Amino acid sequence: MENPARKNSMRPEPFKNCGLRLTSMWRCGPLVAALAVIYGAVVPPRCAAWDYEGHRLIARLALHTLPPQFPAFVRSAEATERVAFLSGEPDRWRNTTDPTFAHCNKPDHFFDIDELELYGLSVSTLSVFRYEADAQFAAGRAANPQKFLRLDLAKDPDLTRGRIGFLPWTITEHQGRLKSSFSYLRVFEEGGTAEETANARQNALYTMGLMAHFVGDAVQPLHTTRHFNGWVGPNPNGYSTNRTFHSWIDGGFPARLGLEFESLSPRLRPARRLDFSASGASSTNLFPAILRLIQRGHEKVEPLYQLDREGKLSSRAPSPEGREFIIRQLIEGAQMLGDLWMTAWQDAPQDFYLKAQLARRRLDQSGRPVGTVKPSE
Repeated sequence: MENPARKNSMRPEPFKNCGLRLTSMWRCGPLVAALAVIYGAVVPPRCAAWDYEGHRLIARLALHTLPPQFPAFVRSAEATERVAFLSGEPDRWRNTTDPTFAHCNKPDHFFDIDELELYGLSVSTLSVFRYEADAQFAAGRAANPQKFLRLDLAKDPDLTRGRIGFLPWTITEHQGRLKSSFSYLRVFEEGGTAEETANARQNALYTMGLMAHFVGDAVQPLHTTRHFNGWVGPNPNGYSTNRTFHSWIDGGFPARLGLEFESLSPRLRPARRLDFSASGASSTNLFPAILRLIQRGHEKVEPLYQLDREGKLSSRAPSPEGREFIIRQLIEGAQMLGDLWMTAWQDAPQDFYLKAQLARRRLDQSGRPVGTVKPSE
């Protein structure tokens, strides 16, 4: 029986040596690598970086970095499991094939930074705003239509083939959502009901979990490149063109390394507020810092292919170099995620509007706090 994951993940073969942008936008899902190990049939998908266990590990490691001044409720066993579980949530959204939903979700998982030049763009000319950037991409396609796959609803009902991706915008936007969650959480903890506080905490955990997924995507090098599932186009260095390469790096190879939380957590420092000076970011615009994270991931693309060419990603005897490569990417993802969470907590603005609303709610029509006993007359 045909694997259903294959239908959602096949990438059209590129025209040889022509430089055309001919890609499907769906990377592998969390179960693909596991199914490959069980059934011995790895499919060439394109969706999430790492498998579910990899995303969980990044989330747990990031939680481990949070210092004592971070909200204590996040460190409970229930909250830890909630964030870890939610780190796989964006991949679960693949269970619906609604074109409008797929259209907005699929490109959020990656950003093929090596294709910017096809659009006449560079990292320095990219807009920090998602819709402005999409307009830049549209202008680039219109200026050189011969370089891109023609959008065709009949063959591409969600119109995501040939997209460059929106991963840096996705992470930046979730950071803003987390700041908002922390902002109103503080107000509810000071003057809200127990139910409001509990709901606000769950909202913060939800956003933290989603961020864990997308930051994990950013440190999987194959989510930053057109060469996401085997080398495409000119290949003078003889890198693998195997269409199972992505799923092998996502889960097949890491599963053979026996990576454990206890062995990786000592390599992490405590989370701290991001230093904006190095990247040109600011407390209200983290986009440059996120873009730099993806650039660092992209710098690992060719070294990853080199390791494969040298037989150091073998299933028979995983090499120390291959093992360390995977570990470093997981550690970088967890460290950055913890720093982003810490930054969101420290930079969350005061919600004066909600604070005033709760204050008014506490007063009854006679000007006394709600729930107070009226003095006897």
